[in-house]
Amino acid sequence: MSRTRTALALGLAAAGALSVASVTATAAPAPLAGSTTVTPAGHSFKATLSGKATLKAGSVTVTCTVSVSTGTVPAAPGNQNASGPVSSPISPPTYSSCTSSIPGVTPTVTTSGSWSVSMQNGSPITATMTVPVGGLVVHTTGLATCTVTAAPTAPANVAGTWANGAPPSLTFTNASVPVTVTGGFGCPTSATSSVFNAVYKVTDTTDPAQQITVGP
Repeated sequence: MSRTRTALALGLAAAGALSVASVTATAAPAPLAGSTTVTPAGHSFKATLSGKATLKAGSVTVTCTVSVSTGTVPAAPGNQNASGPVSSPISPPTYSSCTSSIPGVTPTVTTSGSWSVSMQNGSPITATMTVPVGGLVVHTTGLATCTVTAAPTAPANVAGTWANGAPPSLTFTNASVPVTVTGGFGCPTSATSSVFNAVYKVTDTTDPAQQITVGP
């Protein structure tokens, strides 16, 4: 067989393999999400940082030791979803007592917009915090003047986990958050994503004797 015909045969074989792979990849539907119920319905809650929260962009890490957010479990029947997560609006988390990994640099974190958190029952129970466009901005002053904007062009979903308990906890471990960084010398302007770590303890503020619980 000539070199040209051999190349053509190989090309057709590769195209065929890709076609089969495409059919195979699209033939299997994604598994359906299970049911989720968040209780007590209609109760307000408060999420308080336990330990510290870190946001790392490039070589710069911002660490905050105070962070709080509040929200409300949807009233029944909105607190139940037969085939997916239950979402609750939350206040933009506040962050204070923040330091930078760069000596001589002071960070300030501001948040704004419509934030939310959704829970999906499972093993583990998954939690997704949605940051609105430009909903979190870190500005540094001192030896380096930088601005880090999270979710710069579209809302960002930050993946975490929920654990029922007394109190329950909401944990984000090495969660990826898209960012843009602007500024001069010392700013990680090439960074396009950051890594977020935090653990929040959640209390029922409507009835402190009860616990916010996620189940089927």
